[in-house]
Amino acid sequence: MIRVAQIAPNIFPVPPEHHGGTERVIHDLSTALRSSGVEVTLFAPSDSATDLPRIGDQPSLSALEQRYGRVAPGVPAALDALQLEALRLRLDAFDIVHCHGEFAHAALLGPRRRHSLTTVHWRVDELDRALFFAGFPDLPVAAISAAQAAGIPASNRAGIVHHGIARDRYALRTQPSEHVAFVGRMTDQKRPDTAIRVARAAGIPIRLGGTLDVGNPDYFEQRVRPLLGEDATYLGPVDDTRKGDLLGSARALLFPIDWPEPFGLVMIEAMACGTPVVAWDRGSVPEVVEHGLTGFVVSSEAEAVEALGRIGQLDRAQIRRRFEARFTAERMARDYLALYRRLLVA
Repeated sequence: MIRVAQIAPNIFPVPPEHHGGTERVIHDLSTALRSSGVEVTLFAPSDSATDLPRIGDQPSLSALEQRYGRVAPGVPAALDALQLEALRLRLDAFDIVHCHGEFAHAALLGPRRRHSLTTVHWRVDELDRALFFAGFPDLPVAAISAAQAAGIPASNRAGIVHHGIARDRYALRTQPSEHVAFVGRMTDQKRPDTAIRVARAAGIPIRLGGTLDVGNPDYFEQRVRPLLGEDATYLGPVDDTRKGDLLGSARALLFPIDWPEPFGLVMIEAMACGTPVVAWDRGSVPEVVEHGLTGFVVSSEAEAVEALGRIGQLDRAQIRRRFEARFTAERMARDYLALYRRLLVA
């Protein structure tokens, strides 16, 4: 039996309550690996609600912010240091250490790097990642899309594993309502304002769910709130139940990203409901959305409006079948397990 440590970030609990796609993926992966016979230990904040074996005495950053308000800038680094110390004391207990953050763990692992795997759940084309990869050319890194892999040095690339989610979290809905949906952080990377303009131009109501972006707190007030009205409703943060209802009842998900999206978990969450996706041609989108089958890949607001006019041509049951074939947690776990086994014999 392979013994795997899954090292989660310390920002949100695992699984998350609302926002936190990374933490959701880590929990689904860990659960699916356990079902495959892997011995999984999760390193995650103390406020995590999971039945997986877990190590971690400190609460998440989000829990500390709820308790104390704004915390000192050094708190995230302190949480990471405490987590890595807990890992250091137990390194010999694991065959593979799978880290879902960046930077400090690479130095801690030392010669164990060859039996580790790092997944970066963010863009990799910025200077901090370039410095990181250059300093640790022997650190195996799994890309979450081919688009992301293109920015990872060849010496680090261990393979590509698309995200997956629990097969039964969301159910097929064949009779949608009249609205379209947007789900994501209220930020300029996700562009909820663009989603509202597109829906309005198409004459379709839109419902938006998601958290305000702590890194860009003025965006919602300045760019989104002025566009809200009877045909554009902001629902606030949505948990799994509310997200499933929002996506499942929508005619389509609008995904008007304005950055090199490394994956885009909400796209496959929509597909799990049978809901087609209209997404901008950025980053991983062409890998995830099968144009004309599970949605439409577009390059402008005008193209998105036109795509919404054709959305009824897509078969929602077929979209659900494509989700089951490509984006379940079981498939994700199989792919990662293959990487673990390859690393162990390297």
